[in-house]
Amino acid sequence: MESIGLRLRKERERLAMTQRRFGEIGGVEPNAQGKYESGERFPKADYLEAVAQAGVDVLYVLAGKRTPQPSDQLASDENGLLVDYRALAPADQAVVLRVAQALRASGS
Repeated sequence: MESIGLRLRKERERLAMTQRRFGEIGGVEPNAQGKYESGERFPKADYLEAVAQAGVDVLYVLAGKRTPQPSDQLASDENGLLVDYRALAPADQAVVLRVAQALRASGS
């Protein structure tokens, strides 16, 4: 299982920020940011609140689960896919999920 530090680094990289810039946003020195990412230290709530304002998925950092995107913020093709999926019979939904999981696992 991934650590909080690794997930925090992944979020920083997803947002294309340096440790220095990310630490500035969170109100900490670059060496503290490095220690958070290495697991030597753990971030406090005020830091997490600040980086959340910059787009960090704090639920992912803390629990390893992505925050669900509200359906009103989906792109039209994503919304269409969801509508189509929900119209399927449960057995067909299971097939779609297995295909999606296989594609994700293969890196496609």
